[in-house]
Amino acid sequence: MVKFIGEYVAKLDEKGRVVVPAAFKNIVGKHSQGGEVSFVIKKDLFANCLNMFTYEQWDQESEQLRSRLNLFRREDNAWYREYMMDRALVTLDQKVGRIIIPKNLLAKIGVDKEIVFSGNDFKIEIWAKENFGAGRMSEDDFTSLTEKLLG
Repeated sequence: MVKFIGEYVAKLDEKGRVVVPAAFKNIVGKHSQGGEVSFVIKKDLFANCLNMFTYEQWDQESEQLRSRLNLFRREDNAWYREYMMDRALVTLDQKVGRIIIPKNLLAKIGVDKEIVFSGNDFKIEIWAKENFGAGRMSEDDFTSLTEKLLG
């Protein structure tokens, strides 16, 4: 499984194209076996950012989620449909190392010109630069929650 670490600022062009940070391209490249590299991008459920998964990771996450639902039950089906909307499949341009993030997804998180790619283990979070770090926990809150969850 691919693991992403670090934060990187990047500029978007007018078409929503952005160069993926070299550290992330290198990690994905090692796992792609020379093939085409695709990502799925979706708005995060709880934070004002986008989540970018390798296609393989997205496939695993989707399968795991689907296995918890009964798609013949209306409520489950409606929830799953909504969850699967507003996502995009993007392919890494191997020559330049960039992707095109659809404008409707960028608008959902208020991106102007710059974004932050933030490695979050199995996914990359994409934040509007102005909003990156907003809503972070204080050190005391983080310590308390860590103790509650893991202590």
